[in-house]
Amino acid sequence: MEKNAKIYVAGHRGMVGSAIVRELERQGYTNIITRTHKELDLCRQDAVEKFFAEERPEYVFLAAAKVGGIVANQSALADFMYDNMILEMNVIHSAWQNGCKKLEFLGSSCIYPRMAPQPMKESCLLTSELEKTNEAYALAKISGLKYCEFLNRQYGTDYISVMPTNLYGPNDNYHPTHSHVLPALIRRFHEAKEQKLPYVTCWGDGSPLREFLYVDDLANLCVFLMNNYSGNETVNAGTGKELTIKELTELVAKVIGYEGEIHWDTNKPNGTPRKLLDVSKAASLGWTYKTELQDGIRLSYEDFLNNPMRAER
Repeated sequence: MEKNAKIYVAGHRGMVGSAIVRELERQGYTNIITRTHKELDLCRQDAVEKFFAEERPEYVFLAAAKVGGIVANQSALADFMYDNMILEMNVIHSAWQNGCKKLEFLGSSCIYPRMAPQPMKESCLLTSELEKTNEAYALAKISGLKYCEFLNRQYGTDYISVMPTNLYGPNDNYHPTHSHVLPALIRRFHEAKEQKLPYVTCWGDGSPLREFLYVDDLANLCVFLMNNYSGNETVNAGTGKELTIKELTELVAKVIGYEGEIHWDTNKPNGTPRKLLDVSKAASLGWTYKTELQDGIRLSYEDFLNNPMRAER
């Protein structure tokens, strides 16, 4: 990408999109286009087509999405599938119609099969059944990934896809029921510390294994790939390291300074038992993550504390 190229970041107010904007600015890109949801509803095809016809961005980072944790995914199956599928199709299709040089689609590691061999290679996509607790979201993301691939095959476009592992960091959603596990734990342990609660109850039994990537590291990879990668197969984005949810909760409690007990509600679902990405492809391209988990949690907690409006979501 040229430093003055017109670059559209869809979803710039979200955790991923805002990190991509920060990274682009850090690297000296000067012509970044953004639109708020109020200014441009990506679920409206006519509005998206009008925007692309007028602005004609040369490069697009598609980071906009409807996201949430297990509760949100299970309670709004249809919404998660429709909103994600329609917005990504609108953006990808309009980018193609208006001659966008390159588009990068941001997916999620939840697209991979529930019982995929670990660590999960990009090639394991669609080889067996999906995890039921986020099936609707995963199907929508798979559709976006495949549409990029099919445009490449049919029309010779240069559209790529990136599949991040669990993300966390600045601009995260700390909602008590609609957030992902790590920001939910940050809020829960912070409130327990403030209220001097004797214990905190967490879902499941703590045994599932998870991998976490600091969002600014993902943003660095996204810009790197836009400049250095072309291909139909997606690229995994992660650290290649995992820990149990139990170990994660203990680490979050330590960073926040909560000294009470941690209880486990085994009547609640665990989700996928293990989800570790094979990151050898990104490594072979010359990229690796920089932020270790404890440091990233500390930075995330600072973000939580310094953004009271976000903490109330």
